[in-house]
Amino acid sequence: MKSVEICVYGAEILCPSCVNLPSAKETYEWLDAALKRKYQNQHFTITYIDIHQPPNDPKKQEMAEKVLNDEYFYPLVVIDGTVVGEGNPRLKKIYETMEQHGYESK
Repeated sequence: MKSVEICVYGAEILCPSCVNLPSAKETYEWLDAALKRKYQNQHFTITYIDIHQPPNDPKKQEMAEKVLNDEYFYPLVVIDGTVVGEGNPRLKKIYETMEQHGYESK
């Protein structure tokens, strides 16, 4: 099984439509804990990406730019290049995507 890369895009400032929701950083921390609990001993990478200072990676910069241009709401969850949640990402959808990649819940 190939290890997947999960990226959570966001910013320190809450998105205007996400006022009563957790911040992108809190969503990243919550998702990291939930996935590590559910998929114990199965390797994956989860990274928080600030949309105002994305890493020097063209694909990540392009996705950050799309969020900045309001094509997506943040927090935006991307698994191996596929958007699986935005604004208020659903854990069920994220779990389904992980399992499509071969991960098994414990």
